[in-house]
Amino acid sequence: MDNRQAMGSWLSGPRAAMEDAGADFGYPGERLGLPEEGSGSIARPGRRLGALAVDWALCLLIADGLITGGYDQATSNWALLLFLVLGVLTLGTVGFTPGKRLFGLRVLALGTGRVQPLRAALRTVLLCLAVPALIWDRDGRGLHDRLAGTVEVRI
Repeated sequence: MDNRQAMGSWLSGPRAAMEDAGADFGYPGERLGLPEEGSGSIARPGRRLGALAVDWALCLLIADGLITGGYDQATSNWALLLFLVLGVLTLGTVGFTPGKRLFGLRVLALGTGRVQPLRAALRTVLLCLAVPALIWDRDGRGLHDRLAGTVEVRI
């Protein structure tokens, strides 16, 4: 490997360097048996963050308008509680929140497909803690999805 190839692999990141060395990681979701593109493929981070922002904004509006009547610390606490309830109720019944539906996403349980309410509760509680959502695996699943045995896919 000459200096130009070494510099290119370093700039591209460790995954590119490993692939140049012969490692085959496949596409995100391949290990889970999901398609590479289209319906049923792993949801990309941009869509996931957009859906999260819509759900959080909805919870803030409800907390501000119906519960506290003005934005203060209590509003964000109520919004977090509403976010928890929204996630548990919607993921445990229809498999998506309003934001996920708007962005064309759905949460599925690995193996069964349908997210049971207990899994939805675990996933949502972990998501409310924020740290598990910031740790991702090579399939694009956050720690909250791994621990709950779920995956977020495109509809």
